[in-house]
Amino acid sequence: MFSSLMPQRKEFFELLAAHSDRVVAGANATLRLVNGLGQESEEIDALVAEVNRNEKSADKIKAEVITLLHKSFTTPINRDQIHTLAIELDKVLNALQHVANAVGMYNIKDSTPEAREMASLAADACMRLNRAVMALPDKNLRESTVNLCKEIDEIESRADLMQRKAISQLFDGSCSIWQAMKMREFYSLQESVLDCCEEAAKTIEEILIENS
Repeated sequence: MFSSLMPQRKEFFELLAAHSDRVVAGANATLRLVNGLGQESEEIDALVAEVNRNEKSADKIKAEVITLLHKSFTTPINRDQIHTLAIELDKVLNALQHVANAVGMYNIKDSTPEAREMASLAADACMRLNRAVMALPDKNLRESTVNLCKEIDEIESRADLMQRKAISQLFDGSCSIWQAMKMREFYSLQESVLDCCEEAAKTIEEILIENS
């Protein structure tokens, strides 16, 4: 019986890793999207669609994780933490989707240095989150995984400062009130991606502590 449970134990980690792969793909597409604003609309539309495809694909993986939780007698780590991590990875992708869809919703035609920097920070945080998730099964990688989580926290702090700077510039009289309002919302959506990454990293740290 024990041997029959082992594939399921491995499958949880494989599904979480696949979920975090979609996070990276979504973040990279969002980065290319933000960097490409002001160029051909066909490419922008294709990148928005790419983000949405990754979000839908991740939804299916999340559903697989939850289904496996319901039918598994044992889990490699606390089942509530598995569920929480899957939900938080999903939130990262939802936040990326909100950023991508906001481009059309708010008719954002051009990028800004601040928006590009925040998109880059989000991609960096998502890459580190992916590496942390993939390292979860290996206890020998515990220290490096903790460091990845700390780096995500530092990246979020940098993004928070960048958001404040970006918003303060919106109200210096250099743009219209309508432009300022829509870009403030856009920057807020970008910051939400980093907030979600930080929350997922905290869950990973809790998993590491409980299983040390």
